[in-house]
Amino acid sequence: MRNPRNEPLGSSRSAKRAGGEDAPERRCVLTGKSACRDELLRLALSPDGDVLPDALARAPGRGAWIGVSRAELEEAIASGKLKAALARSFKDGKISIPDDLPDLLENALSRAFLERLGLEMRSGRLILGSDRIANEARMGKVAALYHATDASQDGARKLDQAWRVGMDAEGSGMAGDFLPLDRRALSVALGRDNVVHLALTDASSAQRVSVPLKRLQTFLGAVSTADECGEGVAQRAAHDAAATD
Repeated sequence: MRNPRNEPLGSSRSAKRAGGEDAPERRCVLTGKSACRDELLRLALSPDGDVLPDALARAPGRGAWIGVSRAELEEAIASGKLKAALARSFKDGKISIPDDLPDLLENALSRAFLERLGLEMRSGRLILGSDRIANEARMGKVAALYHATDASQDGARKLDQAWRVGMDAEGSGMAGDFLPLDRRALSVALGRDNVVHLALTDASSAQRVSVPLKRLQTFLGAVSTADECGEGVAQRAAHDAAATD
């Protein structure tokens, strides 16, 4: 399969994933800026010329990468900038961009993240409940910590502190991520009541979850794409490895 110009097989600039693995970069067709592949969003071109979201960045065929927020994407669609950029990338002016592409993309990214959480829960690596998370965190058995967007600041602060204690990182400011999803969305997706706080007990699980989460955060404007992608997970992985030595 031919590789489009904006999807190089390798990159002279690459960040590091947890464990020292190279994290390849891609170039945003809208801004021209390069960023970590794990944080950018892929748009795929169907055989019929329809532009569709590829939340897992695995769809066969031609694709293009964007690293903008939903508001920026909507503006690019309205101005025709997205169509022009994709036409250059795909070398095909006969492309069709759905009017509801922003909705399709947000739903696909949310679904990819929630499905990844579900897989980690079924494997026994995702734990729920403040008391259980606090106990595991104090023993250094939490690799990543998350809070629903509507979690109380006090509850999140207590778990963050327990996590820092267990990771021997007091005073570091290390804290769990507030997710761009509320407790209702998390509860429905995971089939549990009142899911407010979540934790992963394995550094590899944290890395797997971080990829769809970064993409969702990028699109929702929750974080900016960084040159050193995966840095937070790498730091947590190092803490986790040290705790098990």
